[in-house]
Amino acid sequence: MSTLSYLIDIFLHLDRYLGMVINNYGTETYLILFAIIFLETGLVVTPFLPGDSLIFAAAAFAAMGMLNIYILIGILIVAAILGDTANYEIGRIFGEKLIKLRGGKLIKKEHLDKTNRFYEKHGGKTIIFARFIPIVRTLAPFVAGIGKMQYRHFISFNAIGGIVWVLGVSALGYFFGAIPIIKNNFEFVIIAIILISVLPVVIEFLKSKTKKANQTV
Repeated sequence: MSTLSYLIDIFLHLDRYLGMVINNYGTETYLILFAIIFLETGLVVTPFLPGDSLIFAAAAFAAMGMLNIYILIGILIVAAILGDTANYEIGRIFGEKLIKLRGGKLIKKEHLDKTNRFYEKHGGKTIIFARFIPIVRTLAPFVAGIGKMQYRHFISFNAIGGIVWVLGVSALGYFFGAIPIIKNNFEFVIIAIILISVLPVVIEFLKSKTKKANQTV
């Protein structure tokens, strides 16, 4: 593997190489983590970068004393909020042109359709729920920008989602990251987070259905 290929592999899979990066770069690791989370949430064409797994891994290393958990959480929250904001602006200004670019091959239609279905179900709360779902997380603010969602509504959901996402995944990594069953089954942990996140929506939906049924009786 060439040096360039090796560096690209580290960049794309920083969650796997994080221990080595911390040992080699020290405090500069915070800037690297900021950049990855900002790009993963901020550029519609980079949903393949690590998000949940990177935050989880970074918090696990913080629990070992290799990173400061407070600095880490602060930096990642700022990166997540700024990333979504940048993605919203890209969607608002360039969205339709980017979708048509290269015959629609740059941004996959199925990914956009999946995100649109989320908006149909959850409206503005999609910005919050999407934080826990790869690909949708990257596309949700972009689609919000294309749809000209009011910025004051977007920024509120954006801030709440960024804080909940970073705090939630960081807490898992910090307190449970060293436990083998958690570490080796992280994708199931994320599914559990998603289910807990959408539970209030499900309860509200069932309440509305019950209310309508009672009214028709």
